[in-house]
Amino acid sequence: MFLITGATGNVGRNVVEQLAAAGHKVRALSRNPERAQWPAGVDAVAGDLADAASLGAALAGVEAVFLLAVPTASGADFVAAAEAAGVRRVVLLSSGSVDDDAETQSGPIAEYHWRAEQALRASDLEWTFLRGEVFAANTLPWGYQTKAGDDVRGAYAAAAGSPIHEVDIAEVAVAALTGADPAGQVGATSHAGRVYHLSGPESLTHADQARILGEVLDRPIRFVEVPVDAVREQMSAHVPAPILDDIIGIWAASVGNPRPVTDAVERVTGHPARSFATWVQDHAAAF
Repeated sequence: MFLITGATGNVGRNVVEQLAAAGHKVRALSRNPERAQWPAGVDAVAGDLADAASLGAALAGVEAVFLLAVPTASGADFVAAAEAAGVRRVVLLSSGSVDDDAETQSGPIAEYHWRAEQALRASDLEWTFLRGEVFAANTLPWGYQTKAGDDVRGAYAAAAGSPIHEVDIAEVAVAALTGADPAGQVGATSHAGRVYHLSGPESLTHADQARILGEVLDRPIRFVEVPVDAVREQMSAHVPAPILDDIIGIWAASVGNPRPVTDAVERVTGHPARSFATWVQDHAAAF
């Protein structure tokens, strides 16, 4: 049995679907499982990673867990619950912001992912860390603007990232959960103790992403840079202040600095990472 946390999220949902399609027994954890539609045979359970006491039933009979790091959850509490339930393996969706060489992490995003990693490193569980670069899905909020016009207004047109398709992340997660190699053979490759730095196939600025979005949709979409304070005010209604400060700081630091591009997706899955244009094609209705 595989337990997928964050099962209604962009990555978690794809992990659930891929495992179920392959015939595996899957349990999907969500705070409100009744609000989602699940593939046939998926066992949907209610639970909250911030409340370790709610995880006992969800972890019963589980061999491996896809774990989402969340700011309010204790990695140590999850590890204790997983070990008590007899879980063998955990695949953690971590962050590319984590710095192994830093005595103090650069911000709250790196910090809470690093705490989750440290808890797993100190455990008896087999672990694999998926440190994702920028998620292509981070551009989904642009849809509110592109449905009304051809401009995307935001901060730092030259901020760079190497956006990755959530399906690629999910495929790497499934390989790590099941122990499959690129040929699909189970048990041939061990992913235990591995840290995979996951990225899309190229470094793109915000302006590049808007241009590609327009090319795919056959519209002249452009990124219009606006003052940071205006963006901060707009986003503050939905994003906690410390996280928002961290996001804006990451954007600012990436201006003029192309982001890393890795071959981890291809090494694990056997195919190159999907392009941002492919991601846009898959989500065209959102824009």
